[in-house]
Amino acid sequence: MTGAARSEARADPRPERGEAQEAILNAAELVFAENGFHGATTRAIAERAQANAALIHYYFGSKEALYEAVIARRSGAINDERRARVAELHASGAMTLETLLDALLRPTITLGRDASGGGAAYARLLGHAAAGTDERSHRVTSSYYDAIARLFISELAAVVPGLSRNDAVRGYMNAISIGISLMAPTGRINDLSDGQIADDDLEEIIIGAVRFIAAGIRALGDSNPRHGA
Repeated sequence: MTGAARSEARADPRPERGEAQEAILNAAELVFAENGFHGATTRAIAERAQANAALIHYYFGSKEALYEAVIARRSGAINDERRARVAELHASGAMTLETLLDALLRPTITLGRDASGGGAAYARLLGHAAAGTDERSHRVTSSYYDAIARLFISELAAVVPGLSRNDAVRGYMNAISIGISLMAPTGRINDLSDGQIADDDLEEIIIGAVRFIAAGIRALGDSNPRHGA
């Protein structure tokens, strides 16, 4: 057997992700968001995907692997866009605290509010994982979001005078908490403002969040006793 033939023999015979896999991922996202990891069943996911339950095990191996695949798909798209936006800010010389925060928040909030793309379900799922204290939640958030978090923490520390790395971490965590809370439209802001503030104005939502978070992060930098020394 030639080297090429041996390589083919060792190759995974499963096809690249196609319509069946995407249907399963879409269904799993909804079922996990509605029921949590433990409440979701592969049978319910298969029924939602209109697929044979055996296909879940064929393509993904286990419910846990499927859960991680759902996180990986969305986080990959979000974080690729974030990195591209940061690179563009550096290339164009447009890096400020506000533009950096926009690059962090916009991909997440935009996805969450894209009803046609299933973003609202992922918003609920991500909220569960980010707030979870169990080993699985910690593992998936660490695996798929730590690298991008460290990038933005470094950028925050670089762009805000006097901001220590520890305060950059605090600022990042507060920004992410706000971003996740804004991913899914709940109508709450509309209710509390007696209809004066719309919950579907994406630009106003992002601009307002950036303004609020930027003020808090600058305050952290200003509170550093070494700032301006």
